[in-house]
Amino acid sequence: MKDQLFTAIRSEDPTKVEAVLRQSPELVTIKDARGSTPLLLATYYGFEAITKIILGYPQNIDTQDASGNTALMGVCFKGYNSIVKLLIENGANVNATNYNGATALIFAATFGRKDIVNLLLECGADPSLADDKGLVAKDHAKMQGVNEIIAILEQH
Repeated sequence: MKDQLFTAIRSEDPTKVEAVLRQSPELVTIKDARGSTPLLLATYYGFEAITKIILGYPQNIDTQDASGNTALMGVCFKGYNSIVKLLIENGANVNATNYNGATALIFAATFGRKDIVNLLLECGADPSLADDKGLVAKDHAKMQGVNEIIAILEQH
């Protein structure tokens, strides 16, 4: 069943995902070889409909993969604005850190995701949280030359 769920997610088939989870709801918390849960996988690929289905089952929305990344961190990196909103609405921790101390805000700032940076800040993301190298989101934006993000972060 585990393989069926991950296969259904990768094939972007909400009907199959729902069928597998209805039959075995506990599968929502399983991990694949990379430490990804069904939620992490669905959000990473930007599958919003599947993400909504998966969020309908009890789980820790902030479960981390093998690198310590959460679903929110992944969508901030990828730039899936609507899924960022969905995860936050469902209780994702905007200040969670991965194993390197990076936050969702650091990912969004690094990759120039202006709308996501603004949303995270509105939802309580702390721009003063530093990663393991002592760098905050603004520092990462500076290294990438993302001036628009630097300006937003300087206002907070």
